[in-house]
Amino acid sequence: MNIAKIQDTEHAAIAARLGTEHVADIVEFLNGKSAADATEIVSHMPLQWAVEVLDQPQFHDACEVIEALPHDKAVALVEGMSADRAADVLRWIEEPAKGRLRDALSAETRTAIDHLLTYAEGTAGALMTTEFVSVTSDWTVQQTLDHIREVERSRETVYAIYVLAPDTRRLVGTVSLRRLISGAPQDPILSVANPYTPITVPPNLHQEEVARTISKYNFLAVPVVDSTGHVLGIVTVDDVIDAMIQEQTEDVQRMGGMEAIDEPYLDISFLQMIKKRAGWLCVLFLSEMLTTSAMQVFSDELEKAIVLALFIPLVMSSGGNSGSQATSLIIRALALRDVRLGDWWRVAIRELPTGIVLGSILGIIGIIRITVWQEAGIFDYGEYWKLLAMTIGAALVGIVTFGSLAGSLLPFALKRLGFDPATSSAPFIATLVDVTGIVIYFSVAWLFLHGTIL
Repeated sequence: MNIAKIQDTEHAAIAARLGTEHVADIVEFLNGKSAADATEIVSHMPLQWAVEVLDQPQFHDACEVIEALPHDKAVALVEGMSADRAADVLRWIEEPAKGRLRDALSAETRTAIDHLLTYAEGTAGALMTTEFVSVTSDWTVQQTLDHIREVERSRETVYAIYVLAPDTRRLVGTVSLRRLISGAPQDPILSVANPYTPITVPPNLHQEEVARTISKYNFLAVPVVDSTGHVLGIVTVDDVIDAMIQEQTEDVQRMGGMEAIDEPYLDISFLQMIKKRAGWLCVLFLSEMLTTSAMQVFSDELEKAIVLALFIPLVMSSGGNSGSQATSLIIRALALRDVRLGDWWRVAIRELPTGIVLGSILGIIGIIRITVWQEAGIFDYGEYWKLLAMTIGAALVGIVTFGSLAGSLLPFALKRLGFDPATSSAPFIATLVDVTGIVIYFSVAWLFLHGTIL
């Protein structure tokens, strides 16, 4: 038996062993394999099983697997996948493979996928699936239950049923599966519909707002409706969770001072990693040059009182830390709608005393530290050490207060200008506070030490 046949036998054996595992565990296993190995294993799976695996958003190599499989099998898999997932996969397949695959699909599948691809990423339209359960309002409970049994395998969820007007096909009500099975078989479907007007979202609504709607009403799915009242599709809670995890990951990466990456850490290429990180590092490095320029302005003071240089890292990091805390709190509050753009003045009024108190706490610790080191003989700060201690204490109050204010207000400014507030987090605000902190520090030093060591 040659090597190719041996490897083929191994892949088939692996596929057979995976048959007893949960689909999430299978996806996790395949994510640990190369794209080539994942393709071979998927190729040995029964069709329905392979469709279920490829339907999982967590499967990283879905595009590569579809491209590498024989054309007929790839077409069959895409036909079997949910429309929203198939659209996501096709979105990233390069031409001409994408065109050949699309042309081989059935007219119904091709129309559904093309429709989904027209919506921008990150919107309800891009997240939705067109595979949902709908019936007309002249149906009975029994007819609806029979229909669900027939279409269950081809629908994203059967826990929500959407009731349409027989003539216009507009949405007139929603029925949960729980309410449906509690109704008498001959009851009209509308008799078990939810008593309130259907809660819907437009197709261009951002995915964060969709997630907020689902969370607010504790839905398993929310219908996406156009301006005429027709249901375009539904967004399910699992799709929202996947989208929000991805978005939160991107926000965390931006908060760390880099461009968001859309691949697992170990899969991204070396050059791509450099590209994603170098730009922001250069921007931050150039920004920190302002700190150097600010220190050059006070070079004479540093020459006269070199002891002031010992505390620059201490006071600068404290301001940056307080700014990062405030920024993180406000970014999250803006995302959750706990605060809105018009609340900036309320945030400022709240952060001002907070910064003063936090700065006072750190200032007292700084004064105690200098006093203990001086009295214990650990380090001699000179004849005017008491004034130096007061300088450090007062500077910390000023710098921490400024850091808290700047850190809390900068996200408002960026959001007002249309930028992502996440980009204002730790590195950016730290750079801003460093520059202004130098000015505050030496201004306070001149005020306390003028006529003594300055």
